[in-house]
Amino acid sequence: VQLQASGGGLVQAGGSLRLSCAASGRRFSNNAMAWFRQAPAKEREFVATIGWRGGSIYYTNSAKGRFTISRDTARDTVYLQMNSLKPEDTATYYCAAARKAVAGSGRDEYPYWGKGTLVTVSS
Repeated sequence: VQLQASGGGLVQAGGSLRLSCAASGRRFSNNAMAWFRQAPAKEREFVATIGWRGGSIYYTNSAKGRFTISRDTARDTVYLQMNSLKPEDTATYYCAAARKAVAGSGRDEYPYWGKGTLVTVSS
């Protein structure tokens, strides 16, 4: 089972990036999916989650109004559109799949994790 995140890179403050996470080995169309991030020397933190039908969307406060999580069930892919990026958004971004159809912000709700993609925002 693999979750492969992609789309990271170097962007200037105020710019945008779109992250993608594709599943292989099994389907996660009935599972909630989420994005977490981990900055250097910091703990991994929740960014956003989306339920199995595309609802039950929740964001961390710092992502509200700037980031949009979505999913394409047919392609078993989840996306994170990130706009108005700030230097403090610099981190490795991980996608994760939950055990249940709807999930929250707790790391222990997500047993399946991808390897991450690095996002660097320059000032």
